[in-house]
Amino acid sequence: MKRSLDRLVRLVVLVSLVLLVSTAAAQDIRYETDEQCGCDIVYVDGIETTKETDSTGTTRYGFRREDGRIIVPNRYLYVDRFYGAYCRVWSDDSLAGLIDTNGREVVPCQYDAVDHPSEGRIAVVRGGLSGFTDLQGNLIIPARYANASSFSEGRASVAVILDSFTVLCTYIDTLGTPLFDPIYQSALPYRDGYAAVYRYDRWGMIDREGNQVLPNIYEQISTADHGIFFAGDEWGMTLFDYSFKPLTTVQYLPITTVSDRRIGVLRGDKYGFLDLKGHEVIPCIYDEIGRFHLGRAMVRLSDRYGIIDTNGTLILPLQYHNSKQKSGLYTYRDSLALVEQDGQYGYVDLQGRLAIPFHFNGAFPFSQGLASVRVGSHWGYIDTHGDIYLPFIFDIASPFEHGRAEIIFNGDIRYIDRQGRCVKNCGGIISFR
Repeated sequence: MKRSLDRLVRLVVLVSLVLLVSTAAAQDIRYETDEQCGCDIVYVDGIETTKETDSTGTTRYGFRREDGRIIVPNRYLYVDRFYGAYCRVWSDDSLAGLIDTNGREVVPCQYDAVDHPSEGRIAVVRGGLSGFTDLQGNLIIPARYANASSFSEGRASVAVILDSFTVLCTYIDTLGTPLFDPIYQSALPYRDGYAAVYRYDRWGMIDREGNQVLPNIYEQISTADHGIFFAGDEWGMTLFDYSFKPLTTVQYLPITTVSDRRIGVLRGDKYGFLDLKGHEVIPCIYDEIGRFHLGRAMVRLSDRYGIIDTNGTLILPLQYHNSKQKSGLYTYRDSLALVEQDGQYGYVDLQGRLAIPFHFNGAFPFSQGLASVRVGSHWGYIDTHGDIYLPFIFDIASPFEHGRAEIIFNGDIRYIDRQGRCVKNCGGIISFR
């Protein structure tokens, strides 16, 4: 029972993290600093988290809008941040609930755990068992499962406790009706009408009616992406589409997800790319590859780096270095890629032409239109034209994120906004421009 449950927990956590990361990426997040307390104020889609510490030393949290209107007074012991229209909160007894952007408790704080809504249902945990509420907080699917996933395509996978030793999985609809017998050791969410299921210690796939469309004979299976997926073992996998006939005869190990209709793969000890039909359109000849972005991907052969397009044509010849194993080299940000030659750094455009010369002995990729670079022992910032944006006066300068960057100036850590104004730990400094 424990092993089946642990496996399902890991799978559900992974899916939840992917969903949260995807939601967060589309959000408007920015930071400001409250000069009175010297603390960060984080705005997510215009909503600020607030806090207050009482005479007993207990800190409670709430939320308000940028214009000062209170959404929720400081009454929660812990809070998450808003993802979309909802935020998880915890009461004095550390019981979890869910509020919306108006401060309404969609789910009251009476559960051990609560998830974000999916298809009008909210997964909750009480007494170690999982169930679902509706968007008004009514428990419409009782907490009776050992675990449950979010809903996807009208169904959720649930772990049914059959006896004190046996937990098996099936799927339910949004009313809680079981769709099939619980016969699976693990069951992943539906995608494009199909779901990967684990039975007899092997992976296979079923359709919406529970019919077996891919037999349970595979040790590993990947998440379907663009209607294709890999199945096999740690030594090699076959690419399938939803005809469930092999697209490849050669065994590969997938290295990247689909990007620009290309999948990075490993065959033997060399890397290359497949198209969505399983053709090896870029031969497996490289010692390292990156994921395609803007139709470009990093490749390495021996100790030389270059950049290819989706046809495998070298846009940047294999003659560049990565002497310090710096991450982000040869990957495009703001349509420029950081490259290294003989310990010096510059930037190339999408055609592989040198756009910003090798003037720097330290550099980071571009972020929010600026790049931190070093000349001699001091760092500064340049724009995408290569012009100096902030002077070379910093001991260390990090890339910008959410409109601010951490720098070290005269030995002290400080924070600046994108206009070069000091926003935290300023010590009287107003701006570095």
